[in-house]
Amino acid sequence: MALSWQTRRFLRHSLLMLFCTLVVMGCLFPFYWAVVSSFKVGSEIFSTDLLPNRLNFCNYFNVLQTAGFGKSLANSAVVAIATVVVVSLLALFAAYPMSRMNFKGKKRLLFFILSATMFPQVAVLFGMFELLRFFDLYNSREGLVLSYMILTLPFTVWVLSSFMRQIPKEIEEAAIMDGASKLTILFRIFFPIMRPSMVTTGLMAFITSWNEFLFALTFSLTGKARTVPVAIALLSGAGQHEIPWGNIMAASVIVTIPLILLVVFFQRRIISGLTYGAIKG
Repeated sequence: MALSWQTRRFLRHSLLMLFCTLVVMGCLFPFYWAVVSSFKVGSEIFSTDLLPNRLNFCNYFNVLQTAGFGKSLANSAVVAIATVVVVSLLALFAAYPMSRMNFKGKKRLLFFILSATMFPQVAVLFGMFELLRFFDLYNSREGLVLSYMILTLPFTVWVLSSFMRQIPKEIEEAAIMDGASKLTILFRIFFPIMRPSMVTTGLMAFITSWNEFLFALTFSLTGKARTVPVAIALLSGAGQHEIPWGNIMAASVIVTIPLILLVVFFQRRIISGLTYGAIKG
């Protein structure tokens, strides 16, 4: 029996909605399970119930009372914010000549920047270690900011160059005719236009810095510079062989909340930044 056009359309939409629902559930279920597990204590944490029997905040109290956890949260915030500020400023200066000027070797330089985003962290680990020791930045928040720039600066320069390349040349030419300097063009004309893309790349840099583990583990020795991913990995139970899953889940929820709030707060600008290139292209 041949199906009508309306029936086929309904089936296509239903399958698409089912597929999207499964994808969203697959993405969100690990975090949902972390939230549920954070309210369980004792042997209850190993049960497969989708809801806890009661809301028990013991794990959250234990984590917040753990020595050094608050300091690690502050370190993560300071390092991530400093990385975003420094990287955004440097990337803005680097993106301008990359997108608006013609010079020899420009394509090779852009290719090198793009290639730098693909380097595995472990490939630069020893070199960064020696560099931080040379500048006496080992076990310091400044050293982590410097190392995180290796991860975030190439991507930020590449994305901002692409956005800046799509700004009409007529705007820049009109500013030059009015006697505007390069800095005036960059900060008073391009920056307001590129604000959504700046927010998007800044948020990406913040998330990368906030979640980074390998550099933070290698380049921080004490609580002076230790960030929260390392602090969570070092959480220990009452016994030598006990893994405090409840505390780990509670700590994971605590460190995820700032990222969710940032995404919700900058939601409109993120969507504008992500779709700007597609509209102009």
